Amino acid sequence: MLRRLRADQSGATAIEYGLIAALLAVACITGLSTLGGGSNGMWGKIDERVVKASNKVT
Repeated sequence: MLRRLRADQSGATAIEYGLIAALLAVACITGLSTLGGGSNGMWGKIDERVVKASNKVT
């Protein structure tokens, strides 16, 4: 029984999949944080242009 337990690799595989999932989560969070800042600036510029355009109309 101890030999079978020692040879069992299913726990190691689960840990590897968990590490891969954690790495993907960190990559997604980092990417979204980076893109979030860039899109925030983009939306700010669009807002300024809309306000300027609406001020010219009125």
